[in-house]
Amino acid sequence: MNYLYAVLESESRLAAAALGLDPGLGVIHVDTPNRDSLACDLMEPVRPLVDSFLLDWITHELVKREWFFEQRDGNCRLMGPFAARLSETAPTWGRAVAPWAEYVARSFWSVASRPRTVLATRLTQQHRREAKGQPPFQAISASKPASVCRGCGSHVARGRRYCLACSQLATHENFSAGRRIAQQPESLAKRADTQRQHKLAIENWRPSDLPAWLTLDVYVKRIQPALATVATARIASTLGVSEPYASAIRLGRRRPHPRHWRGLAQLVGVLADA
Repeated sequence: MNYLYAVLESESRLAAAALGLDPGLGVIHVDTPNRDSLACDLMEPVRPLVDSFLLDWITHELVKREWFFEQRDGNCRLMGPFAARLSETAPTWGRAVAPWAEYVARSFWSVASRPRTVLATRLTQQHRREAKGQPPFQAISASKPASVCRGCGSHVARGRRYCLACSQLATHENFSAGRRIAQQPESLAKRADTQRQHKLAIENWRPSDLPAWLTLDVYVKRIQPALATVATARIASTLGVSEPYASAIRLGRRRPHPRHWRGLAQLVGVLADA
């Protein structure tokens, strides 16, 4: 975090200097030796963007152990390759701080001796785009960090958690863990109770409970095709079945018991007089 703030402070210092401002004369931050207080002022509106970038990184992507070095006193230092990757975000922070630097410059310029003179927008080029009829300066979003495999740390396509080799191993481990959990006494008892409830519901159901208009032909031609637009979770919740079974119903691979047809008809909006 501190390293990214240092990169942002550097970009804020450059932005202030480009607009003819003294980076050391701050407004919010008190002037102290060896600190550019105005650069610290310009950093404040952009800090949430830096925080969001870092939180997105550590939440969705892995970091490598070799990126860090822990000293004997407990301090953690960044290694060169990781520092270089973080430095690549500098242009993003420079574009993000540019509008704020120009805003501060305009505020100072408005109380100068010649406030009617238009201050040049050297950083955002907003005046030039407005003259060409182009849209105003858009908000800057931080670039996404590169994705790495959770197993070996190699680069993978964004959105993937594992490379091809590690995904096979992870799938095998997850499958084995799922089988062990499924054979636990609690899982067996829950599955048996569910089967008893469904069997009892089938025994208590009578064909006369089904409306006369709701026939097999209506289900096959009108209800089942319309299920393609309904989320699997909604089907499972409506029928009280598992999501794999609900997915099979949605895709037409399984035909549910007729006692479920009325609920599915209501779910997709199929009525008697439609």
